[in-house]
Amino acid sequence: MKTQNSYKTKQAKEKAFLVGASVKNYDVYMSIDDSLSELAFLAETAGVEVVGSETQILTRPNPATYIGSGKVEEIKLLAESLKTDIVIFDTELSARNFRELEKSFGDHMRVIDRTTLILDIFGLHAQTSEGKLQVELAQYEYLLPRLTRAWSHLARQAGGGGGRTGSSGGVGLRGPGETQLEVDRRKINMKISQLKKELEKVRKHRQLHRKNRKLSQLPIVSLVGYTNTGKSTLLNLLTNADVLTANRLFATLDPTTRRLELPSGNTVLLTDTVGFIQKLPTHLIAAFRATLEEISEADLLLHVIDINHQNSIAQYRSVVNTLNEIGAGNIPVLTVLNKIDKSEDHKEIKDTFPEYENGSLISALNNIGIDHLLSEIDQSLFEKFTKITAKIPYSNGKLIALFHQFGKVEKVEHGVGSVVLTGSIPGRMIADFERFQKPKK
Repeated sequence: MKTQNSYKTKQAKEKAFLVGASVKNYDVYMSIDDSLSELAFLAETAGVEVVGSETQILTRPNPATYIGSGKVEEIKLLAESLKTDIVIFDTELSARNFRELEKSFGDHMRVIDRTTLILDIFGLHAQTSEGKLQVELAQYEYLLPRLTRAWSHLARQAGGGGGRTGSSGGVGLRGPGETQLEVDRRKINMKISQLKKELEKVRKHRQLHRKNRKLSQLPIVSLVGYTNTGKSTLLNLLTNADVLTANRLFATLDPTTRRLELPSGNTVLLTDTVGFIQKLPTHLIAAFRATLEEISEADLLLHVIDINHQNSIAQYRSVVNTLNEIGAGNIPVLTVLNKIDKSEDHKEIKDTFPEYENGSLISALNNIGIDHLLSEIDQSLFEKFTKITAKIPYSNGKLIALFHQFGKVEKVEHGVGSVVLTGSIPGRMIADFERFQKPKK
């Protein structure tokens, strides 16, 4: 689905001018210049040529144009001199921002924001029907409150024909007193409702698959990390998978799960998931709920970091924040410091940041440090035990059986309707027993 501010063309690359704005006292992970560099990479991933950029430090955003009116005029003159087709803002703009900026820049230059850019990149890279559904839902939900003019292509896609001018096909047939904008909104709301129903079916299907995987009693390990840190390369190396790898943002969107046999002979399921990014659109997080649940259901997370990236610590913190947002903040994590083959000072980098202190140094591309990483996975899943006392109802026989099968039982106390088990269980299973734990005295 193309958006109001679609920037793709079948001819020559369109030219983009980037605008960055930093708001004082606003919590951000990257500097304004670094964030703008990332925006340029996003634009290049989308096939757009970046011809210039400008930044502004703000005490607070201008409610009309986000940046100051004087800066808008300055950027307009610069962009026109560079024959710019699109002005891309490194923030999420409101409907009013779009309207006012479009008036300022005129019809010959389109205005889009960071969220629109990311949504369109996801649209380009989605391969499976599930991925396409998720992206389409995120796009529609983002567009709905920002409907202004020239949304006929959206109405046609949502309604299956017709235009904005009153022609036949459904969209142009308005009720008494109903404006075309109201028709568009109604049609898009209907489309959103339809997409949510389809994705709920997908979610239930995924839940069934996860339940079956749990019954197989194979631990689940999820690869997480910032986009373009080498997660897919690591999955391919460990499991002989054939997941696409490329030096671009969001090269893969759809989760891939493969069996991985550890040196000890233990087997786990290894899942690669969509990469994160700072300012990840909330609509995408919501739309990719079914996919992100793959992460929240994992027994262990491998947080893959490009240790050579100048913003590696900012990327690390952005991922941790997103994990907390999706309810995966309490899952055990192994930090994996990737791409050590590209520099010689990675040990210094590791020593500089306490977050990396216990990280495993590897190169997924050159098969360096992999044996140590596999041993770390083995130890985390099968050797690290946690002391626990749990009062479990007899009706939950499967959980009682799991304790006996994988744990080390020290004491059993049978009571009315439940049994109290004291002993140690693998750290990966703590979440399963959490609600039955007896408080420590």
